[in-house]
Amino acid sequence: MILTDDRWRELLHTRATNPGAIRQAYATRRRRPHLLSDQGTLFLVAADHPARGALAVGDDPLAMADRRTLLERLLIALANPAVDGILGTPDVIEELLLLGALHDKVVFGSMNRGGLAGADWEIDDRFTGYDARTLVDCGLDGGKMLLRLVDTDPGTAPTLQACADAVTELAAYGLVAMVEPLPYAQSDGKLVLRTDPVSLARAVTVASGLGTTSAHTWLKLPSTDAPEVLGATTLPVVVLGGVPSGDPAADLASWGRTLRHDVVRGLVVGRTLLYPPDGDVGAAVEAAAKVLEAAK
Repeated sequence: MILTDDRWRELLHTRATNPGAIRQAYATRRRRPHLLSDQGTLFLVAADHPARGALAVGDDPLAMADRRTLLERLLIALANPAVDGILGTPDVIEELLLLGALHDKVVFGSMNRGGLAGADWEIDDRFTGYDARTLVDCGLDGGKMLLRLVDTDPGTAPTLQACADAVTELAAYGLVAMVEPLPYAQSDGKLVLRTDPVSLARAVTVASGLGTTSAHTWLKLPSTDAPEVLGATTLPVVVLGGVPSGDPAADLASWGRTLRHDVVRGLVVGRTLLYPPDGDVGAAVEAAAKVLEAAK
């Protein structure tokens, strides 16, 4: 699945001349019959960062801004049979559909991207991507939402309500609601992720109770060595990649420890695998797949 010059030009031509091709691509996508792999795990690549204006990787503030490069890296990742699918916003999903890259893959649509990175209203994270009805109509497998919890920011309240409504709507359609609850604090005008067990466990319990039912809710959580965090729920959990640390071996080791917990089912990783320090996306994805396999 190499993005040659001809395929790239064909994609641009289709975008400009045949918008109906996107609806057709949704309708004809071959769906995988089961969410989990034969090993009972789920490994997704995440590509919903650009829609929130989160483009930086390391020292490059525009790393994820170049769309052709992003798509090339996604195609490499999706070509690995251990990668079950993707989490993305409509634009990215539709480009990959037009490239024929999502047959027999699990596809999650990203729902709230309105809390732009660095904006004054960042915590009031409006739903600007997929909605539940569209996810059903497009034949996707679930919806993901980000829930940043900041006790000192009133923007948390409408985001809580919106996420609860989305959980309820997705459950009514029988789709997975993947909630990413992250506790943050304000420090010198910046948001800082709180990684202590008390804050993380509290976020888990808040997210677990959203909506009118938790039957279809999954949680997307940071890796953690604190047993009380993952012990706070019976819901299925996937480990998020987070901001790349610059030390791939340390990231893999951290994920591996968390993956061994009984409630954890897999990985959902974006920038850390798509933009590794050495540029070898295939090797980074393969290393993560081996860590997941070894843990389960």
